[in-house]
Amino acid sequence: MEMVKTVVRVGIADMNIVREPDTIRTSGLGSCVGVVLYDERRKVAGMVHVMLPDSSLGKGDSINVAKFADTGIYSLMEQLKAEGVRPMSLKAKIAGGSQMFQFGSSDTVRIGPRNVEAVKKELARLSIPLIAEDTGGSNGRTIEFDPAIGTLQVRTVNAGTKGI
Repeated sequence: MEMVKTVVRVGIADMNIVREPDTIRTSGLGSCVGVVLYDERRKVAGMVHVMLPDSSLGKGDSINVAKFADTGIYSLMEQLKAEGVRPMSLKAKIAGGSQMFQFGSSDTVRIGPRNVEAVKKELARLSIPLIAEDTGGSNGRTIEFDPAIGTLQVRTVNAGTKGI
């Protein structure tokens, strides 16, 4: 009997978790970074769609933790721990962080590269190894991760699809 696969969608500034046979997907990655944390042995994965590098950029008393690299990756790791995943068994794959606009080099227009830097810094802080990445450039991406095989499919505008 074949298992039915569901594609779980993750919106912008959103996160979710899947187990095999389901896959997890996000689209609209321009300057945003899609971060996948996964446990190969348990066949479970989580994804967060990071918009901004640092929660200090948040406005107001309550923030959406999934929106920021520092709070989103940590929160996703905590959700995976609640599912029985040991943090030391986690690995990461990332995609996105494009430089979508080409006027100037101020930090406000360098949001894509800053997001990538912040994601890598947080992964290092949490001792989660970064296994593969498809970052930078100037095109948008859609990504889909399959925890059964540990492959991140990256579909880049005008460049086709590849697995990392």
